[in-house]
Amino acid sequence: GILQHPDGTVLKQLQPPPRGPREQEFYNKVYDSDCCDSILLELREYLPKYFGVWSPPTAPNDTYLKLEDVTRKFNKPCIMDVKIGQKSYDPYASAEKIQQQVSKYPLMEEIGFLVLGMRVYHVSSDSYETQNQHYGRSLTKETVKDGISKFFHNGYCLRKDAIAASIQKIEKILEWFEGQKQLNFYASSLLFVYEGSCQSTTVRLSDVTLAEKRGVPKGLLPGGDILEYNNNIHVINSTENGKIEASVSKGLSKFYALHKKAYSKRHHSQLSLKVETLEKDSVWKSSGCITQEHLNGNVIPQLEKVFCHMPAEIKENASVEVRMIDFAHVFPSNTKDEGYIYGLKNLITVLQNILDN
Repeated sequence: GILQHPDGTVLKQLQPPPRGPREQEFYNKVYDSDCCDSILLELREYLPKYFGVWSPPTAPNDTYLKLEDVTRKFNKPCIMDVKIGQKSYDPYASAEKIQQQVSKYPLMEEIGFLVLGMRVYHVSSDSYETQNQHYGRSLTKETVKDGISKFFHNGYCLRKDAIAASIQKIEKILEWFEGQKQLNFYASSLLFVYEGSCQSTTVRLSDVTLAEKRGVPKGLLPGGDILEYNNNIHVINSTENGKIEASVSKGLSKFYALHKKAYSKRHHSQLSLKVETLEKDSVWKSSGCITQEHLNGNVIPQLEKVFCHMPAEIKENASVEVRMIDFAHVFPSNTKDEGYIYGLKNLITVLQNILDN
């Protein structure tokens, strides 16, 4: 799966050939320091940043891609992985592989995308609801809209601000695809991340002031150390000089041992408990998480107002990321990637319908 490095990046184990080397070659090409291709330079805006490769000290022959942790800046990240395109198999796939992929989700060609998983933060319970790829494969043409909207529902109401911001970011990626003919993407995904916690510490609603308390994150250790969580793996990121390398070697060696035999499909479930402060105006200020004690009595209707009726300027600044990920099946081309374009357009239509209705 995806591992967290104490320096704030994530590590994705290189897949067996030819997929792994192909993905590494893709990243190397896009992030080549000598790159002067405007198409590839623009593409960087829509990918996680790439920091080369890394190998654990105990297994120098095992390679990991070192990538930006897109979730790091969020306090309570809501995460969704959506495979894009009409085909989840590449042009060189065997008949057996094609049949295997088609049978997994026969509607892929018609719908143009597949939800591989989601993790949604519910304010009311201060907990996450998780759906795996079986959930996505159960969605039909009739239910896909409701299936996607589940990702943007925080337990009180629909986060329309996050939907609107997501549409804008997908449209930018669509523009890139409409303007390039040199690469075709198969079995690649979009990673959606938005902030699940309320974005205001103090919100004045008529005569009511809702004040949130900011608690110390459970992962904060004495002395400013951060305890980061990646599934059931923990690594302490020491801020003291001289301890970083020891921490990296020790922690990631454990990662390696635990994950070597259990390597599976990606899990975009990383959480960093280091909270960044978001500066708003005098009314909308930086956020902490809403504690259970604030979810009683008349607070809930006020929360609904906060989430459902945000001012336009706040909606425009919604903390949302949409990045392209998974490039084990990217191939040179001389035509537009019509399958990916179809998937993007259909996803935008579904999100727009959720927004409008």
